[in-house]
Amino acid sequence: MKIAINIPIVGKEEISAVTSILRNGALTSSANQGGKHVQDFEKLTASFVKSKYVIAVNSGTAALQAALYALDIKYGDEVLVPSFTFVATANAVISTGAKPIFVDILKENYTIDPDDLEKKITKKTRAIIPVHLYGNVANIERLTEISKKYNLPIIEDSAQSLGSTYKRKHTGTFFEMGCFSMYPAKVMTSGEGGFIVTNNKKFRDKLLMIRNHGMVNGYDTKIFGLNLRLPEINAAIATIQMKKLPNFLKSRKRNAELLSKLISNLNIVIPSQRKDENVNWYLYTIATDKRNKFLKKLNEKGICAESY
Repeated sequence: MKIAINIPIVGKEEISAVTSILRNGALTSSANQGGKHVQDFEKLTASFVKSKYVIAVNSGTAALQAALYALDIKYGDEVLVPSFTFVATANAVISTGAKPIFVDILKENYTIDPDDLEKKITKKTRAIIPVHLYGNVANIERLTEISKKYNLPIIEDSAQSLGSTYKRKHTGTFFEMGCFSMYPAKVMTSGEGGFIVTNNKKFRDKLLMIRNHGMVNGYDTKIFGLNLRLPEINAAIATIQMKKLPNFLKSRKRNAELLSKLISNLNIVIPSQRKDENVNWYLYTIATDKRNKFLKKLNEKGICAESY
């Protein structure tokens, strides 16, 4: 038996919802507002993260792309991203024609280093994408200072941090936009999917067009857009998963606390939380100079582990 790093927890409710949609035939909607299940999911999620608007899309990468398009990021622009993140953060920037500029990370929680970030700002810099890696919250105070000082918008890559909070405020809601993923390995899933949160109505209206070919009414196309729509099946799964999320997060926290207690005497660096931070424990990460040995032994014992 192997203990997986992450597996989706799907029950009878999700299966029933998918079956119902397949029977009624409304698999997706080309309307800007999305189908019924998309709208239900967006309302529920907005309530959970305490954001005015949620725009569902078909992946976390699509969420990043759409947010960049909403800021009119283009060829010749520079966007600051952490050097240690999943490749989608940089790929989304490249897809706009802009150039990702890599910034060092903080050793203590693997998030973007504000000091190095400020050094990398140039006259071509147009946006910043901090990543709340592993559910760890980036330095919100310093990012706020830098954003205001240089008048730079911030897109939070919250793909791994759904449910993480700082001073009781959810990641993804601190700046212009926050982008989330619902890939099967995340804390909740829609199969494939993602969403953007924002409190700015102009961004929300623009994002609704961007996810639907830039169309307004029918085939009336106003701006550049793509097909980033979330199908109804995925939205229905996501809605049920979102209702289960609080219990998912409680289980993760309990497991993480137990694991930390059991391995606290080992010569390794275990994850910790800062004051006022509540992480979602998306991944439990350790640091050690004997990484390869640890990986080999854990996997031999059936405990799946990998280097990031």
